[in-house]
Amino acid sequence: MKKTILPLSLIVLLCSLSLLTSCKKKQYLFNEGYVFGTVYHITYLSSKDLKPEIEAELQKFDNALSMFNPNSTLSRINKSGTEKIDLNQEPWTLKVIKESIRISQLTHGAFDITVAPLVNAWGFGFKDLGNVNQHKIDSLKQFVGYKLLHLDKGVLTKADPRIQLDASAVAKGYACDVIAAFFRKNGIDDFLVEIGGEMTIRGKNPKGSDWRIGVNKPVDDSTSTNMEWDLKLTLTDKAIATSGNYRKFYEKNGKKYAHTIDPATGYPVQHSLLSATVIANDCLTADALATSFMVMGVDSAMSIAERLPNVEGLFIYNDGGKENKTCHTSGIPAYQKAE
Repeated sequence: MKKTILPLSLIVLLCSLSLLTSCKKKQYLFNEGYVFGTVYHITYLSSKDLKPEIEAELQKFDNALSMFNPNSTLSRINKSGTEKIDLNQEPWTLKVIKESIRISQLTHGAFDITVAPLVNAWGFGFKDLGNVNQHKIDSLKQFVGYKLLHLDKGVLTKADPRIQLDASAVAKGYACDVIAAFFRKNGIDDFLVEIGGEMTIRGKNPKGSDWRIGVNKPVDDSTSTNMEWDLKLTLTDKAIATSGNYRKFYEKNGKKYAHTIDPATGYPVQHSLLSATVIANDCLTADALATSFMVMGVDSAMSIAERLPNVEGLFIYNDGGKENKTCHTSGIPAYQKAE
């Protein structure tokens, strides 16, 4: 058979085209969109726009952990009875439940993934159970408590079929970690993933520096449009989450009801702590602890945050004066670098 010999010039051209295709210059790309009832913003260094793949990953996450998706794994758990549910083929759901139980133990129950009936009762969940009174709260509290869940070798059992899970206090944070893992799997090491204010951060920003993160002033702002900063932090290879009652709340009969529910009392928290910001190695932990600290109040939150390894906390509170006050764990000054 006669061999076809390509001209040298054509060979060089084909090789050049191949090199251009395979070695497209990396640049910082920015994606934004709407997910989990909030907005996401993602910046990353890549040679390819990965927004379709990112949104596909977020959709898979929603299919696992959304309380508002009737076909999600979490919804299936909430509809189930006391039968055993094997979650070994559902790694995201399994991790959220496992880590939620761990955080509950660390915070003496201030964080509790079974708080869904109370969240619904106060109008912040996937159902609105109407007017709230002490009798209703007492009747619901019997189905609230992380110790009512039994998790053994990936198999979950609920002590009562009326127990329902609410992953909203960890879902956004964990979703940031999931997208971060997706990036690392695809060889991307410089990125900031932000979903609803929670962030997972790695590598450098477009200026070649660590990422500069603002902590919002805790001003009542249910529209989430206030962009006043209380202070700024500089960090990388960390996650950061802020919880506060200044955004998600409602007023009824002249009284303000915040979205943070104390599992012990069954009522929205009422204390001086306005916001809790947590820096941790992963955003699931940061998100869960920020919620826990809002339940606990500033003194207890400071005490626990100082004892936890790889965790820093920054707390903004008001003890009745005209000006808000700030306190923080001993490691926070290391993140307060000048620009």
